[in-house]
Amino acid sequence: MLIAGAVIAAVAVAWVAVQLLRPVPPMTLTASVTTVRVLPGAAPRPAWPGRAEAAVGLPGVGLLGTRGGGPVPIASLAKIMTGYLVLRDHPLPAGGSGPAITVTAADAAAYASDQQQGQSVVKVVRGEKLTELQALQAMLIPSGNNIAFLLARWDAGSQAAFVAKMNAAARSLGLRSTRYADASGADPATASTAADQFWLTVRAMQIPAFRQIVAMPQVTLPVAGLAYNINAALGHDGIVGVKTGSSSRAGGCLAFAATREVASRVVMIVGVVLGVRATRAQPSALDGVIAASENLLASVGDDLEHVQVVRPGAILGSVASAWAAWPAAVAATGVSVTAWPGTPVTVTVTPRPLGHAVSQGQPVAQATVTIGSQVSRITLDASQAASAPSVLWLLTRL
Repeated sequence: MLIAGAVIAAVAVAWVAVQLLRPVPPMTLTASVTTVRVLPGAAPRPAWPGRAEAAVGLPGVGLLGTRGGGPVPIASLAKIMTGYLVLRDHPLPAGGSGPAITVTAADAAAYASDQQQGQSVVKVVRGEKLTELQALQAMLIPSGNNIAFLLARWDAGSQAAFVAKMNAAARSLGLRSTRYADASGADPATASTAADQFWLTVRAMQIPAFRQIVAMPQVTLPVAGLAYNINAALGHDGIVGVKTGSSSRAGGCLAFAATREVASRVVMIVGVVLGVRATRAQPSALDGVIAASENLLASVGDDLEHVQVVRPGAILGSVASAWAAWPAAVAATGVSVTAWPGTPVTVTVTPRPLGHAVSQGQPVAQATVTIGSQVSRITLDASQAASAPSVLWLLTRL
């Protein structure tokens, strides 16, 4: 009997030791959301401009849609990239005019040559001094092709060197269907797509000096005097820029930006229309593209909504263990967006490594909310505490 009792005691001690020393699996998180959904409501139907190419969308969200195919000549929309690069390489401080640029003999010759060819020009004379700001204004407001040449020479030493920078920038910005042959767009080999020009316009409009210039209805220059903005759409239906273009090969082209107020928030809509042709009813391709752009804007401009896609406290997962109640993984903050109905939303939950216990409010995961090109990340916290396994659970687990 003593031997049997000793054996039983030894077995019991061994059992306790084994149960207490067996590895305990960590808590795990199960996501209740890893899905794609859409903002409620029917998506707007853009009024696409006939056979022309077009794109429209929101800077923070991305494209609502596009119309058209391969690259087409973009005329003076090339000056968006020229202005972007000049301001990238030579940033203007708030309220500043930048360094003075002296008009060279080559610049004066470019003015005379472009004028003889019937191009859009701004008068300059040899020895004249333009500030960087004035040169950008002369290029972007009355759309001086010769000023694009001047800025290219000033920035890179020659137009060829500057064009190389333009194409390098297009590659770095992901504009895969864009090729520049000159700084002004007079060369029809300078070509792009509406989608590429949308993304470039969004990037350029992030620069305060660029936004301020393209919104100006007119400018006074040292020699040329008073010059008006070619963009006749400016000020219509909230349009605050950006750039027109027109040529026999390109037709009428326009990149536009317009503001809307949605739920007390100012939102910018960006659109691009390329290749509008003159007709009997509309003999001016430039007037035609402005009308087409205004129609496109009107078809989508009033449909924006401000939506809370994730509310604070929303349950996006749960913490699981074999020994404790399952606390929920709840959103610590919310995510809101201003977008069109029908915009896709992707919510993905990524768990954090967990131990054998969590406290109330402890971060247990991260949720990534993707709305178009806008990505938000929020922390998911445990809704309640979950304790480590008790000794009784450890001894009685199977």
